[in-house]
Amino acid sequence: MLRLLSCKPAAYFSLGRRFQHSATAPLLKETGLYGFDHLKTAKGFQRMVDDAVERSNELVNYIAGMPPAPEIIKAMDEISDAVCTVIDSAELCRHTHPDREFVREANEASLRLNEYLHYLNSNPSLYNAIVRAEQNHHLLTEEALRAARHLRTDLEKGGIHLCPEKLDRVNQLNIDILQLCREFNENIITDPGHVDIFPASRIPKQLHHLTKAVYRPSSFSPTTIVGTGSNIKEKGLRLTTEPNRLCSILQLVSDNEVRKLAYIAGNSAPRANLVVLDKLLSARHELSEVLGYKTYSEFALKGNMASSPEVVVSFLHDLSKMVRPKAEEEFKKILDFKRGRIGQSVEDLEPWDEAYFTRMMKSNAHDLDYSTVASFFSLPQCIEGLKFLSESLFGLKFREIPLCPGESWHPDVLKLSIHHPDEGDLGCLYLDLKSRKGKHPICAHFAIKGGRKISDTDYQIPVVALVCNFSGSNFQSVRLHHSDVETLFHEFGHALHSLLSRTDYQHFSGTRVALDFAETPSNILEYYAWDYRFLRTFSKHYSTGDPIPENMVKSLLGAKNMFAATELQRQVFYALVDQELHTQLPSSPKDSISVVADLKREHMSWGYVEGTCWHTRFSHLVSYGAGYYSYLFAKCFAATIWQKVLHEDPLSPDAGSALRFKLLQHGGAKDPAIILNDLVGESSAIRNQNGGLIPDITSLAEELTLFN
Repeated sequence: MLRLLSCKPAAYFSLGRRFQHSATAPLLKETGLYGFDHLKTAKGFQRMVDDAVERSNELVNYIAGMPPAPEIIKAMDEISDAVCTVIDSAELCRHTHPDREFVREANEASLRLNEYLHYLNSNPSLYNAIVRAEQNHHLLTEEALRAARHLRTDLEKGGIHLCPEKLDRVNQLNIDILQLCREFNENIITDPGHVDIFPASRIPKQLHHLTKAVYRPSSFSPTTIVGTGSNIKEKGLRLTTEPNRLCSILQLVSDNEVRKLAYIAGNSAPRANLVVLDKLLSARHELSEVLGYKTYSEFALKGNMASSPEVVVSFLHDLSKMVRPKAEEEFKKILDFKRGRIGQSVEDLEPWDEAYFTRMMKSNAHDLDYSTVASFFSLPQCIEGLKFLSESLFGLKFREIPLCPGESWHPDVLKLSIHHPDEGDLGCLYLDLKSRKGKHPICAHFAIKGGRKISDTDYQIPVVALVCNFSGSNFQSVRLHHSDVETLFHEFGHALHSLLSRTDYQHFSGTRVALDFAETPSNILEYYAWDYRFLRTFSKHYSTGDPIPENMVKSLLGAKNMFAATELQRQVFYALVDQELHTQLPSSPKDSISVVADLKREHMSWGYVEGTCWHTRFSHLVSYGAGYYSYLFAKCFAATIWQKVLHEDPLSPDAGSALRFKLLQHGGAKDPAIILNDLVGESSAIRNQNGGLIPDITSLAEELTLFN
């Protein structure tokens, strides 16, 4: 984990002054990837590294001379800006670029600069300068003083105060952790698991495109065999159990045994990550011990709203108890439905039953045909919806602009400029939304350039990329399931946070906030995917142009709420797994499988399947180590903000103004508690608990009807 520079892979990205970005360059002017001239070829990443190191060394020497306090903070931020430019552009490239040479060079650039970061984070001249700047706080603005405090704390969490031997160990552990995190994620991609099903007829024909044919020696029914004589073989189908395909199988296959086999295969891969995770947890624990913390969770939570593992676990246990009765009711309804379909002799529900029967129950109760729903959400129309929302709330105009030769990484990529009639250009947004071979199967927001104040008259506007993996033969033909619409809006919430923040320092730009506040804007935007008043403005049938019926939206909401307690219970379980694994001491006799199994039995209505290891592809364990609870904090904050600010008129410019100027524009430059209190009122969104802050759960509980 990086300290001084706060560059966070796959989420944050900024621009140093040496890398000129051609956001509005003429169509015919050749440039490089993302508008960086160096990236006309893959080798340009190494040139970017060289330039970033050269410029940073110049700034380090300048800071060592102890200039005035404001200049120290400004120079530190420029170092961060220069280095994060390369690291974060490399992250975007690694996840999306189809050219393997670009991916390899991006990997190398990222590793080189992460090693350089350890030099910066262990440089006593920088630390002494920051301490001096903080002492001269009367010379600093409120944001500059906050930046000084954050930089000092981050350097201390990086081990700057340790003896040379311990500091070297911290630096080596940070490199090891980075490499283990990459190995964990790579294993998820390379080993998604699979199961072979015989005969092929057990898989519905509409799912055959998700499979490939396999054969085995056979003496079975002639309708399932190929060949003659001794070469007779039975045809089967191989199911690759990566998450999206597994979801389709579990929802749509009526054969209980097939669902069971697919569930077990999908939740038992990649087995290699059991070892990787053990090494990662061990390295993180040693890191925290060397730095003077009891556990990695204690180390990771310092500086966040919750402040300690005890506060987080107490919050999660309270939420678990609150949601349990409603979740048990939902579980019983599913069991009764299964008995009604299969017979009263059914004794229990199995984990591979959930997706199949809940989908059927939702369809039956609310007369939902999910393919019909998708016909109202073509991807081009959804993008128009995001534009309309931005204009209604914030007065923004999103305009598609041409990409320069060399700027794009794939023909599917679109580029939009964000303009305000009174404020001018506010930022730039790349959209890379379609799935394709070789593209990492993620949905994420990448900040390509963070906003920052360059001078009294110049501001570096942000540039971000929104990446998804929606299926379709071409852009115009992509039609989204409603869950995909919600995902698109979630990521757009992150993008708006980056695009509309106006901080003096890129250190606080956009989503560079306390971890347990970062998901709040994205969760707010999810509400718009369910609000008919907004959906009717853009959601039209792809062929007839008819607007989405209000009853269909009501049915979607009804279906969503049918098992809301079960889904919330699942998120609590995920967060508890994350906390327990990062709090448990290496001397504990419990392995990670036992931790997951025990927590599931205690906090979920659904049972644990012996031998499975679902958590080996829970990538948030590496990207959000000890921080997954943040999603639940964000759900609570978003519910309160929606209820008190947006629900009455979700397209109101007044509501948009409050959201923009009281929340989004501050990025991390203001304390989250101050932002929340200013937006929704004192004591409406947060409360104190044992020295930390936790969300008020009232609005979320009322929304999910968890109160009796």
